[in-house]
Amino acid sequence: MDIDIWIWLLPIVLLPVFFSMGWFAARVDMKTVLKQAKSVPAGFYKSLDALVDRNTGKAARNLAEVIEQRPADSYDLNLTLGKLYRQRGENDKAISMHKTLLDSPDTVGEKRERVLFELGLNYQSAGLVDRAEQIFQELQHGNLAKEAREVLLNIYQQDRDWGKAVETANLLSHDAQTYQFEIAQFYCEMAQAALFKSNFDEARQCAQSALAANSKCTRANMILGDVAFKQGNFGAAIESYSAIEKQNHAYLSMVGERLFDAYDALGKPTEGLDVLIGYMQTFPQLDLINVVYEKSLLLKGEKAANETAVELVRRKPDLNGVYRLLGLQISEIDPAWKADADMMRGIIGRQLQKSVMYRCRNCHFKSQVFFWHCPACNKWETFTPNKIEV
Repeated sequence: MDIDIWIWLLPIVLLPVFFSMGWFAARVDMKTVLKQAKSVPAGFYKSLDALVDRNTGKAARNLAEVIEQRPADSYDLNLTLGKLYRQRGENDKAISMHKTLLDSPDTVGEKRERVLFELGLNYQSAGLVDRAEQIFQELQHGNLAKEAREVLLNIYQQDRDWGKAVETANLLSHDAQTYQFEIAQFYCEMAQAALFKSNFDEARQCAQSALAANSKCTRANMILGDVAFKQGNFGAAIESYSAIEKQNHAYLSMVGERLFDAYDALGKPTEGLDVLIGYMQTFPQLDLINVVYEKSLLLKGEKAANETAVELVRRKPDLNGVYRLLGLQISEIDPAWKADADMMRGIIGRQLQKSVMYRCRNCHFKSQVFFWHCPACNKWETFTPNKIEV
């Protein structure tokens, strides 16, 4: 019985002991933290404060002072300061700092790879692309292979070296992330260059490689259609242009006129016009109203062209359609209102130029010109294929 009582009383008796041990441990830990905090130079905290205030110049000066005070801990600090110099555009300082760090006998193994990587970025930032490429090619065989190849891919795209871009993207591809979308665009760039030089076989082969990489690549079918058209194979051109409907119908507006011209070359202009009208009826957002009106005017006369255009605009009214509609109706407006109608059309026209344009879906960069490769965020095929109100 006595033993049972002591089993119950023992935790209560030992409670002050446990409390004292916890208090002592907390005191020891706190003293350690305070000691370490006092050992950190004040310049380090000043540098952090300056970074928070986005004063990178002051941050760099304070960090340089810390490095002078703590040469034994200079590896990480030098690496960081060099990156800060590069961010500020002081590439010469960044290169000098990282080269000095690279020459240190303590910079070996993974440390050396990291310094080389930063040095390569310095060279790239300074425009010394050949030196940067050499470093990143060397790093492909180490622990930073993936990061090095990503930078190389960016370099090859900037240099428009599409063959190397395809090779590097294939090396980067794996189950979790493939680069087939980008690879298709690289092949399309090669196909476009070959088509410009009238190397039709090469252009066709590259476009087919693009489709092999990404079967949804509308640009590849546009190029195949252009190749067939230039070679006089208008049936094949129609087949390639029409295939875009199943890939992504929004891009049909980019080949509308070429598709009509292929039908026209076969002696079937009316059939070509009917196809375009059918596209607009099925997909009202397509920017084909001007092409449809011009071809209708040519084939059916002004009255029929006006009726077709009015019907299509009323299906999905927008600024472009209203501008076209006013132009069609202005001749029939009461003369007393004609001047006002002209004024309204002029205002809509000016607004059309300012607020209707292509826009990148990734970064929202806006342009009156369509780009396959966004010049702002460097993403591929992110521009809206039809101008939109922004």
